[in-house]
Amino acid sequence: MVDNKTEIITKKQNNKVRKIIKMIKKDKWIYLLGIPGILYFIIFRYIPMGGLIIAFQDYNPFLGFIGSKWVGFLQFKNLFTNPIFTELLRNTLLISFYNLIFTFPLPIILAILINEVRVSSYKRAVQTAIYVPHFISMVVVASISYVLLTTDGGALNNLLSNLIGHKIAFLSDPKWFRTIIVSQNIWKETGWGTIIFLATLTSINPELYEAAIVDGATRLQRIWYITVPSLMGTIVILLILRMGSILDTGFEQIYLMMNSLNREVAEVFDTYVYSMGVLQGSYSYSTAVGLFKSIVGFILIQAANYFAKKVGETSLF
Repeated sequence: MVDNKTEIITKKQNNKVRKIIKMIKKDKWIYLLGIPGILYFIIFRYIPMGGLIIAFQDYNPFLGFIGSKWVGFLQFKNLFTNPIFTELLRNTLLISFYNLIFTFPLPIILAILINEVRVSSYKRAVQTAIYVPHFISMVVVASISYVLLTTDGGALNNLLSNLIGHKIAFLSDPKWFRTIIVSQNIWKETGWGTIIFLATLTSINPELYEAAIVDGATRLQRIWYITVPSLMGTIVILLILRMGSILDTGFEQIYLMMNSLNREVAEVFDTYVYSMGVLQGSYSYSTAVGLFKSIVGFILIQAANYFAKKVGETSLF
């Protein structure tokens, strides 16, 4: 009896293997195209994860992974008890929160507006124009910001001086820092972010709009009852992914706009890892900070995905 069960299980396993091999042979060219992407993630994403072990060591580059002293969770204890931790957490969360509130909805709104344009040539021209900022380096964006906002001959400050009689220290006043960062993100990424939503809108059946027109629906009603519901799945997926990077504010942008006068609101986890790991050589401590960010991102993705399932929306997995 046991032999029969074992034989049945073996046959089922063999059938599964044959099906997998058959599927791979059938779509072999697709899998071949996926090899570069798979290799990229293996080499640059998964293999480096082995280096996370130094977060639990007092790592010494001359002793290596094996020779370095094991200290357990000491690096994490040092992070959580460091007075700067609360400042880093507050600054990072505030910038991420403002980006989520102001930057995330804008591509959706802009995609809907572009979708409503009926003149194809004008639509293409608008799309091309709003995509361009995405390809501009953040170094150039920061340079433009300095040219516009500096008190020493900045274009905007010269205008303000003529209008209100004095200049505003946008670049050195801490209360303006988050506004500048969010504004840069809006200008640079809003147009590029419409691509996914515009692609989703092309899949909507035109007959739905035609039926709504026959029923007397206005343009706003068609947007609200047809366009927006059609985008909800994509919105939820992108929101879940965004939650996973809630502690990633972008090192380059923050570092370029940070100075000694606004550091109290500008210092975030990304810049802190750079200063501790690269400038000061605290490899274990900076790795612990990075691992903390990754764990928080993983938890937030899981929580957002669970909540999306509970409310009946499309989930990531």
